[in-house]
Amino acid sequence: MHPVLERLGELRLVPVIALQSADRAAALGEALCMGGLPCAEVTFRTDAAAESIRILSENSELLVGAGTVLSVEQVEIAVGNGARFIVSPGFNPKVVAHCLERGIPITPGVSTPTEIEEALGFGLEVVKFFPAEAFGGLKTLKAISAPYAGLRFIPTGGINEQNVASYLDFPRVLACGGSWMVPNDLIDAGRFDEVATIVRRAVERTQS
Repeated sequence: MHPVLERLGELRLVPVIALQSADRAAALGEALCMGGLPCAEVTFRTDAAAESIRILSENSELLVGAGTVLSVEQVEIAVGNGARFIVSPGFNPKVVAHCLERGIPITPGVSTPTEIEEALGFGLEVVKFFPAEAFGGLKTLKAISAPYAGLRFIPTGGINEQNVASYLDFPRVLACGGSWMVPNDLIDAGRFDEVATIVRRAVERTQS
């Protein structure tokens, strides 16, 4: 497994972030580190994504990746700004092939056995189960993962403080992605001490 993916497995949680303004990025990065979770998946859902990745990547403690990556062009933008891993909502063969050719770890989204087998055909060891809760949650994940020994999953979508522990208890889950620990309202208000507290509480739940 790629060392970056191994590190995600050690951290167990991947904060999924959609920053509206890059000027919040540095403070958010500090809050994540203060909370004991030096990782960030910055989604390409806002115009601030590329600049936010660049700013966060300047923090040497942080492992920064890009999410909601839909094209090869976005891969290049993300990596050019410092992203060290790529996450996509679905399985795009062009994006996956490009990342593998470049040696960039990618976890594409899957929700069916057909998509899982596509991922295995590309030699992937880790995929994103998305949208996790909308597609039946842990029960579905256990069912669709059963035939595919060795493949690990990062469930994302509907993961929260109440259900994250049950996902992480499943040995096939490498880590969980979620946005509950980085609330947009607190980020927009600049209340980063509170963000750090929520992050710390999330980390503690993975260790209980």
